[in-house]
Amino acid sequence: MAKLFSISILLLLFITIIPSWAKDGEHYSFLLSQKPATPRVRQKLSHLRLFWHDLVSGPDPTAVRVAQAASADKSATGFGTLVMIDDALTVSPEPTSKLVGRAQGFYALASKEEAALLMSMNFAFIEGKYNGSTVTILGRNAVFSEVREMPVIGGSGLFRMAQGYAQARTHSFNPKTGDAVVEYNVFVMHY
Repeated sequence: MAKLFSISILLLLFITIIPSWAKDGEHYSFLLSQKPATPRVRQKLSHLRLFWHDLVSGPDPTAVRVAQAASADKSATGFGTLVMIDDALTVSPEPTSKLVGRAQGFYALASKEEAALLMSMNFAFIEGKYNGSTVTILGRNAVFSEVREMPVIGGSGLFRMAQGYAQARTHSFNPKTGDAVVEYNVFVMHY
């Protein structure tokens, strides 16, 4: 009887010390703290105004087609085409203006009905207080709309845990070359 009582006590102790994260098979997440991660730091709203230079022509393009569906040539919208980018981000629309970062990622022609892109890119900053930080944009860009809005889904460095939105407006487009300059107004909440 004493042995059964001892085993019962040990079993009860074992059950009570099993971590709560192991219950119900949810062992992939852990509650670290119920306190806010940054209790005394307030979020800031930053407005970034940049010009995105997408060069598909010339000897040193910054946008290169890397994949294309067999039917893309037959499509009026180029549906199924994928383009990798490493576009300059400058402070004004002139290509010689101050370079503050690079837009690195890709865009895909993702609509059969209209010229609409799936944009996935990081604005990687190389200048000033944001040097080494990034803002990540992922969203739909209907290129012939006057203003296109895409979500900011994250960032790194000074933009860690960023959220917000980007508005794109075409500044210039050369239909012969396909080169474009787009003004981006990015509104970012960050710590």
